[in-house]
Amino acid sequence: MKLNEISDNPGSSKNRMRVGRGIGSGKGKTGGRGVKGQKARTGVAVKGFEGGQMPLHRRLPKRGFHNPFAVDYNEVNIGRIQAAVDAGKLDASAPVTLEALIAAGVVAKPRDGVKILGQGEIKAKLAFEVSAASKGAIAAIEGVGGSVKLLVGEAASA
Repeated sequence: MKLNEISDNPGSSKNRMRVGRGIGSGKGKTGGRGVKGQKARTGVAVKGFEGGQMPLHRRLPKRGFHNPFAVDYNEVNIGRIQAAVDAGKLDASAPVTLEALIAAGVVAKPRDGVKILGQGEIKAKLAFEVSAASKGAIAAIEGVGGSVKLLVGEAASA
């Protein structure tokens, strides 16, 4: 086999249709666009137009509200963190930060920081540096001798 002998399988690719190249080509004269009118012209895309009928996107009521200032935390339960410590993925001597949780595979992407929730049981004495934590989680962590430092405004810059 030589480089000049390499080719696609027969029938795997077709030549593109060249429109507007004469009547005999099968796509000549109007080039498959029909006759006259707005859509026969070039550069026209009438999206959502239903021939004068009220379009669907205007018939349906507007719903909801998007808060541009909402924070989207990674919510992690203390039981999940204990499981990561038990598996050796999280170092118990180092502070538990967003970066440490990403490296351990507990959270996938940074978002707006981490919020620790109180579901599950924690045995390890850990120092947390997180954006937010529930009262139950803080009580459970401090109950085993750990500490929680809440970062204010630092997660947005990270």
